[in-house]
Amino acid sequence: MNNLDTLWNAPVQDLKNGYARDGEIFVCLFCGHTTEQGLIYADDGIFYDAKKSMQRHIEAQHGSAFQALIGLDKKATGLTDHQNSLLRLFYDGNSDDEIKNELQIGSASTIRNHRFVLKEKERQARIFLALMELLKERSDKPEPSFIVPHPQARMVDDRYNMTEEEERQILKRAFPEGLDGPLLTFDLKEKQRLAVLRQIVSRLDDGRFYTEKELNAELSPIYADYAILRRNLVDYGLISREPDGSAYWTTRGGRPDFVADKSVTTTKPTKEVSPVNPTNRRKELQAMYKEIKQESGVYRIMHKSSGKSFIASLPNLKSMDGRRFELNNGSFQNKQLQQDWKTYGEDAFEFEVLEVLKPSENVYLSIREQLGELENKWLAKLTPYGELGYNKKPAE
Repeated sequence: MNNLDTLWNAPVQDLKNGYARDGEIFVCLFCGHTTEQGLIYADDGIFYDAKKSMQRHIEAQHGSAFQALIGLDKKATGLTDHQNSLLRLFYDGNSDDEIKNELQIGSASTIRNHRFVLKEKERQARIFLALMELLKERSDKPEPSFIVPHPQARMVDDRYNMTEEEERQILKRAFPEGLDGPLLTFDLKEKQRLAVLRQIVSRLDDGRFYTEKELNAELSPIYADYAILRRNLVDYGLISREPDGSAYWTTRGGRPDFVADKSVTTTKPTKEVSPVNPTNRRKELQAMYKEIKQESGVYRIMHKSSGKSFIASLPNLKSMDGRRFELNNGSFQNKQLQQDWKTYGEDAFEFEVLEVLKPSENVYLSIREQLGELENKWLAKLTPYGELGYNKKPAE
């Protein structure tokens, strides 16, 4: 199942959950991560079934289904920047007075009016959805199928106003020797360029890290100026990369599992066809967990020039890359940090692990509680509030 098709065609309940189920497989709508019914998954020393593991994945990697959806391009959500900000604040449970102070607009009654307008938008959306469904049922002619923008698209604009048939015609002209052959020219209009890049990225392996050299080797048979292909694949959001250019991967497949040495490429494990005994699989995972233990701890995102910091804890420090993904996707929960990230760019910030948690021998003290104490220690030490940081100062 293609996670892009799943996202754009998912029922409302699946969008609310953040995942869909395809037979025995649970699929994350935002990155394509999968879990399989009948297998047991280890996380922080605790074992979960496929559904619960998927729910924990969405929480760890995307914050929540709400945060992932609200972070989509405005062309996907139909929300203005102002409406987007309001919905985030409503979701966080802020009162009308708190939202008024946060946005520095009008009065509490102004915020209530915005709530009413959004409710009206919800009612209109329901009616519009019903009208479109009735239109499909009434028409005896098939509707033209438009291409589906990928969720990581940097800007969903008129380039995506392209039917599948138009895309086929563009590709036929661009690749005269066949879709697996070389590209005739990259001197193309924007819509044609998008179609070509979508075809090129389909030739790459999802779930794999590429070094720049490896990626160039994949692209050079397609077009002599492989560098321009690489840059445009990144610019269009079809490929993502590490800030230092040490690793590239397709956004269609989501970021592959972290590997310490990024010169070593990885591929997703192939799905086993033979039946898996859940009990035996649990024992395997228990053994694996003892050997590959996740590290919990506290990390910091710091604006290099000003020293302003955001401090938080993670049950798995390897998932810090998920925070970077959210910032690049505009869906990070801290509004001020998100705005500065957008203004100054990714290179203006650095990620740092402040302390790795040494689990307590007290079996009654959970990892989450220990992490909370460790996070509070660093918050008290660095006081990342106001001019010094992005954290919200706790009420005294």
